[in-house]
Amino acid sequence: MKILVTGGTGYIGSHTCLALIAAGIEPVILDNLSNSKLAVLNRIEAVSGQRPLFYQGDIRDAALLDRIFQEQPIAGVIHFAALKAVGESTQKPFEYFENNIAGTLTLLGAMRRAGCFRFIFSSSATVYGDPKTVPLREDSPRASLSPYGRTKLMIEQMLEDMQQVDPRWSITLLRYFNPIGAHASGQMGEDPQGIPNNLMPYITQVAIGRRDCLNIFGNDYPTKDGTCVRDYIHVMDLAEGHVKAWQVCGEQAGLHIYNLGTGQGVSVLEMVHAFARASGLEINYKIVARRPGDVAECWADPSKAQRELGWKATRTLDDMTRDSWCWQQANPNGYEEEAHV
Repeated sequence: MKILVTGGTGYIGSHTCLALIAAGIEPVILDNLSNSKLAVLNRIEAVSGQRPLFYQGDIRDAALLDRIFQEQPIAGVIHFAALKAVGESTQKPFEYFENNIAGTLTLLGAMRRAGCFRFIFSSSATVYGDPKTVPLREDSPRASLSPYGRTKLMIEQMLEDMQQVDPRWSITLLRYFNPIGAHASGQMGEDPQGIPNNLMPYITQVAIGRRDCLNIFGNDYPTKDGTCVRDYIHVMDLAEGHVKAWQVCGEQAGLHIYNLGTGQGVSVLEMVHAFARASGLEINYKIVARRPGDVAECWADPSKAQRELGWKATRTLDDMTRDSWCWQQANPNGYEEEAHV
């Protein structure tokens, strides 16, 4: 069985490819390498023993998508490919709408032409906006505070409308909370290009000496220590959630929605201290102004995924910080370009 994984050389996509291979499913990767490197393919092969088939290109390229579906017996799609930084989206809204929404429509069009109707969408807890209550359940009110969040929410609504009128579709919306960590081998992890937009790679780059100081965006939120609280989940737990969703929902037509998180809220300062324990290093940080689009608290009620998918996050905060540091120590400059294996 082959699954098309868009954005498959990215952070979450590459780890999900490992989980798919472990489950006996063959990933076919499409990625434009805008935020990833070809060296990821070498690492997937080194860890799993299998090198995924790779197409370099863009989800907005309808002709390329048609060719992939003609050349490969694709059973379904896991769609990761997107621009994904909240702060950047407030500065580049057009790029976010054009890439995320138009790109998804182009991909869905190619799937329809190919008669492929099994789709797992990489959604986000940002669709819950600024929550009035936590933990968040799948039926919590949806809203958005940033262009990035609006792209995820609008795509969810598009998919809901499409499935309602065409019952051939099996559509699964996986709302991620905050993935961190790395593969336990230390060979694969998060390697953002440019200045990291997420907390953990920024911490690890400060720890390894690539950056001088961690900026913490605000310490005056109504939280336990004034910094933002999030539900951090190990990337391999998240990856395994995709496999469970495919196995349980892939054959079931309809709309399936799940939160993927731990159900525990951790503040930014708590994460800094947890990383210091894992690494034995003190992380230099400073408090700066709040960042547009951030909410004070956001964590999941993941009980539906446990009940219906048989999935639960099992890796601890110590596992997440240890694996992140192991990856960064082994790869101080991230994925450097490598020769073909």
